[in-house]
Amino acid sequence: MKAPKGKYAWTATVGEKGQIVIPKQAREIFDIKPGDTLLLLGDEERGIAIPNKGAFSELFALAFAEDKGGETR
Repeated sequence: MKAPKGKYAWTATVGEKGQIVIPKQAREIFDIKPGDTLLLLGDEERGIAIPNKGAFSELFALAFAEDKGGETR
């Protein structure tokens, strides 16, 4: 079965210390570099998701957005 354009699936093995290696193709596609911090989201029913790096900036923009009174939330 061929994956739809822009959709990917990889496997990763968990090591003894609980670490995983992100496959090279995934690191290249999502521009993941050594030292980058990744956000892991978990749902006991749906699994684990790793959103792209842009999710950080969107999250922080919302968290630190100024309201009309000039105060941060």
